[in-house]
Amino acid sequence: MTAQTEEKTVQELEAGWLDEAIQRATTSVHNGGGPFGALIAKDGVVVAIENNHVTENLDPTAHAEVSAIRAACKALGTFSLEGCVLVTSCEPCPMCLTSALWARVDRVIFGADRDDAAVAGFDDRRFYDLLEKKSPELWPMSVERIEMANRTAPFDAWLAKTDRIDY
Repeated sequence: MTAQTEEKTVQELEAGWLDEAIQRATTSVHNGGGPFGALIAKDGVVVAIENNHVTENLDPTAHAEVSAIRAACKALGTFSLEGCVLVTSCEPCPMCLTSALWARVDRVIFGADRDDAAVAGFDDRRFYDLLEKKSPELWPMSVERIEMANRTAPFDAWLAKTDRIDY
C-alpha cells in the first residue's frame, strides 16, 4: 500500500466516523435528545459512541463528547485516552475541548462549527468569549480566592500518599 493510498484510507475511515457521529446526533434528536454525537476511536476501531444526554440525565455536563470520553475510559479501563481520536458532530464547546485535553486525546475531528450550532440555538460564543477575557472582574459570576491556612492539605495528603497513581 502506498503512502497516498494509506492516507486516503485514513481519510475515508475518519469520514466514516464523522458520518457515524452525525447519524448518532440525528438519532438523538429523533429520540428527544440534543443534536450532538461523538465517538472515540483508537487504533482504527471505535471504542465508544455517545450522544448528548443533558436533558435525559438532567446533567449539564453530559455533552456527547464528555459522555463519549467517559464511556471510552470505562471501556479501555483507563483515565488516559492517549492514542485516541475524538470525533464529534460539532465543534466542541470549551468544556468538551478541555475535557478532551484532560483525557489526553491525541486529535479532535468535528463536522459542524460553533456558528452552525449558534444558528440552531446552541450559541456558546459567550463561553468562548468568557475564557478569552483576561480580567475575572468581567466575568458574569464571581470567582474569588479565600485565604485558608489549610488550603494545601489535600495536596499535602496526596504527596504523602505512597501508593498514589500519578496523572
